[in-house]
Amino acid sequence: MTDHPSVPVPAPVREPSWQVQSLLLAYPDEHFPWRVRLAHRTARLLPGPVAAPLLRFLDHAAGTGTEELATEYVGVFDHKKRCCPFLTYYACGDTRKRGVALLRMKTVYAAAGLRLSDDELPDHLAVVLEFAAAEPEPGRRLLLEHRAGLELLRLALHGASAPWAHVLDSVSATLPPLAGDQRTAVARLAAEGPPEEQVGLAPFALPSYLPDPVGGRR
Repeated sequence: MTDHPSVPVPAPVREPSWQVQSLLLAYPDEHFPWRVRLAHRTARLLPGPVAAPLLRFLDHAAGTGTEELATEYVGVFDHKKRCCPFLTYYACGDTRKRGVALLRMKTVYAAAGLRLSDDELPDHLAVVLEFAAAEPEPGRRLLLEHRAGLELLRLALHGASAPWAHVLDSVSATLPPLAGDQRTAVARLAAEGPPEEQVGLAPFALPSYLPDPVGGRR
């Protein structure tokens, strides 16, 4: 997990909340202070449930140097498999099915006129959000298709006390609550992990999403 896309501002931006989240989930490089300033200006204009967690992250970023934040980013996203920012990993794991899923996402992007650079994977959450900001309808469909993975990532980031958990809280606030089948998918991923993944994600699952000890569901 070493791809760190630097996400430029696309034009036009139709959904600023997704654009701000995308900027903050990209690797904190030399352009990060500029992204933080832009995010501050935009976050104040967003609905409260979306803006509040973003402002919590921005408060943390303001008190942390870019170099320190970059080190933390690598420690979280590159070295904690449960905090994988590549969404197809949750549904496909490290299997050949993931290649098919990546190709499908590239096809969706291409249909909207977006071409990725060679060092960008289409399922990095920052890239998906950038696309959704410019193309809300297909972008929203992609986010909803990976709703269970997004929830597992959000829980894992909270479990790791990572500041980017606040950004995932903001992303969740832009989407409908988890439906029944999505809760089932979260519970399955939490218990079993992605395909061919031996280490489960149970420590980060919400108790209400897991079966109770007698086999029922809360």
